[in-house]
Amino acid sequence: MGKKKKLTFKVQDHESIDQCLSRIRKEGYTPVRRIEKPIFKEGEKGIEPAGREIIFEAVLAGPDISKT
Repeated sequence: MGKKKKLTFKVQDHESIDQCLSRIRKEGYTPVRRIEKPIFKEGEKGIEPAGREIIFEAVLAGPDISKT
C-alpha cells in the first residue's frame, strides 16, 4: 500500500521544534505548513491561556535531486 501522501505531526511535550522537523524528515516527509493552536484553561478570572499546540502538515518527499 505504501505511505500516505499527507500526514500531520504534532510537536510532543518532550521535544523541540527542530527535533520534530528531524523526525518528519527521517520518516520521508517534507513539512509544508505550521499550525499553532492555543490551549486555554479555566482560571479564577475566566479563561486563561495555558500554552500552545504546534502541528506540522507534511507531504511525502519526492526523490532527492541533490544526491545526483
